[in-house]
Amino acid sequence: MKKWLVVWTVLLLLFGCETKAPKKDVIYVVATTGQIADLVEHVGGEYVHVEALMGPGVDPHLYKATQGDIQKLSQADIIFYNGLHLEGKLGEIFTKMSKTKKVVAVSETIPKEKLIEIDGVYDPHIWFDLDLWRYATQKVRDELSAVDPKHKQIYQKRAEAYESQLMQLKEEAKKEMNAIPKKQRVLITAHDAFHYFGRAYDIEVVGLQGLSTDAEYGLKDIQELVDMIVDRNIQAVFVESSVSKKAIEAVVEGAKQRGHHVSIGGELFSDALGKKGTEEGTFIGMYRYNVKTIAQALKGEGR
Repeated sequence: MKKWLVVWTVLLLLFGCETKAPKKDVIYVVATTGQIADLVEHVGGEYVHVEALMGPGVDPHLYKATQGDIQKLSQADIIFYNGLHLEGKLGEIFTKMSKTKKVVAVSETIPKEKLIEIDGVYDPHIWFDLDLWRYATQKVRDELSAVDPKHKQIYQKRAEAYESQLMQLKEEAKKEMNAIPKKQRVLITAHDAFHYFGRAYDIEVVGLQGLSTDAEYGLKDIQELVDMIVDRNIQAVFVESSVSKKAIEAVVEGAKQRGHHVSIGGELFSDALGKKGTEEGTFIGMYRYNVKTIAQALKGEGR
């Protein structure tokens, strides 16, 4: 019995190690969201092995860690998360993990005056302002360099190259958004994920729910949004890949009962990336897809 117990223990230890990075001298990183995982991969390149806890269509506001997640987090060399209460239900886990390993919020170096504050809470959806995402890029660069100083210059160069791509993307987005007539620049979604996007490109943003999908909404909220759509003759609203479509569909139906046709302009990626292997499965691809979808719908193309 003792012999079998020893064998079983060894097998368990070997099995437990299989989820860690497969190569030696590679930093094993666990990131919460796809946006952060994509960022770490761009900066770290072949020197990191990255796993994201939350895949396509997953809502980080409501996400609860599984036993598998706890195992990954405990084995990670470094954990990157968004912060600003985006991953609200994981906060206690990060606090405990931070006593034994590096746990880093990519938002922590962003100057508070650059953040949007709503009802006393900072908006966590920082990736929609590409200037703010540069701060996140630099934070990842610095933390990887601290863990792996011999590749510091490589992380520096890769971060600079990625920041350059972000600034090019910003100019593309600005051009697309500026082509929308000013009166039609109203972005209506299920929850308030796009305020940074709206600020960056001079678009009015309205969400049925608050900053978190944990916030509740009622018939009164739906009716007020319907009133606005009808009064201002708004032609399109948007659903989100990580949020139930029911609320926005109720708004569309409410407008229809008032004799006003408002279409669903498309599905936007707000708190999660798309599927791996697709354009929307990368951060830049997702951002570009959102820009095109919003521009086409608000300009009335395809209707």
